[in-house]
Amino acid sequence: MTTDPAARSAPRSPARRRNLLLVSVLALVPWSVQTFTSGSATLLFPWGLVGPATGSVTTITDFFLRFTMGLPDYILVWPVGVACYLVALGSALSGVLFGREDVRLTAAGLLLAGVTQLEVARGFSVQPGRTAWPVGTVLLWAVAGFLYWSRASASERDLR
Repeated sequence: MTTDPAARSAPRSPARRRNLLLVSVLALVPWSVQTFTSGSATLLFPWGLVGPATGSVTTITDFFLRFTMGLPDYILVWPVGVACYLVALGSALSGVLFGREDVRLTAAGLLLAGVTQLEVARGFSVQPGRTAWPVGTVLLWAVAGFLYWSRASASERDLR
């Protein structure tokens, strides 16, 4: 958390709004893209699955509350990643609303969410005729790195 009283008194600073925007945008991009030898694809978002060819949408709640029979272990880390993402989103939102974002918590949530998506992609990829691309891992880690290193750079500038 920021220990500088002036920084805490400016909850709507451009940097805090930028952090919230970056973290929020991650909910709009697919975290995993599964491609099939048949040419079809499935997009896995933090909020659900989308079949672009058919336009079908299955929310994460439907997936886990209605279609839970025999789910493989690797798919069970998907909601864990979503929970980690929500921690990061809550931290960034807290920065905008209350001036109390701990960028380390935001970055850690994004990093852990990215790790879970590696497992999801690995699990999907070992199935015959399917390849999974962990797009979310790359994006989650990129945003986490940017937020963390921009915080570190700002701290160094403040010390000068």
